[in-house]
Amino acid sequence: MNEMIGQILTLARADSDKPAVTEIFDVADLVRRVAGDTDYEARQSGRTVVVRDSAEAMVQGDSALVASAIENVVRNGSRYTPEGTSVDISVATTATHAHIVVRDHGPGVPPEEIDRIFLPFHRVGASRDRNSGGTGLGLSIAARAAGVHGGTIRARNADGGGLEVAIDLPLYKALHSLAVS
Repeated sequence: MNEMIGQILTLARADSDKPAVTEIFDVADLVRRVAGDTDYEARQSGRTVVVRDSAEAMVQGDSALVASAIENVVRNGSRYTPEGTSVDISVATTATHAHIVVRDHGPGVPPEEIDRIFLPFHRVGASRDRNSGGTGLGLSIAARAAGVHGGTIRARNADGGGLEVAIDLPLYKALHSLAVS
């Protein structure tokens, strides 16, 4: 119950037009911190969380909210990836965006459910039911947090199995150059 209340409060915080706190931070550092925390927990059940690639990506916004978004996606992945496998994370940049990809090696999601996994309380099928843990709020928090920061989130079934979730956030330098122009 406490977990659900905490997630509902985070969802409410993310449910605004802009971040409540504005700071400039390196999302790659944030990803490495989240990966370290979630890897410790994943190892308890025979899984790992690994940062495969990590490029510096300066973003402006609420780092706690972005961390919550990434953490929710990674925890979701570590819940469904089989024992002996990893949740793989990468951070890359384009000229305008940080591109964070989290991939598990689990059962994936039926194609007709992909767009609905970001809805509050939506749960997918028997392999992703309440017995697997969670409240059905984590991915909706991630989606709202990305949106509040002017970014996007999307999911797809990965080649070779598993689910891949990509979060794109505008880079600070791209936002700053637009404001100066």
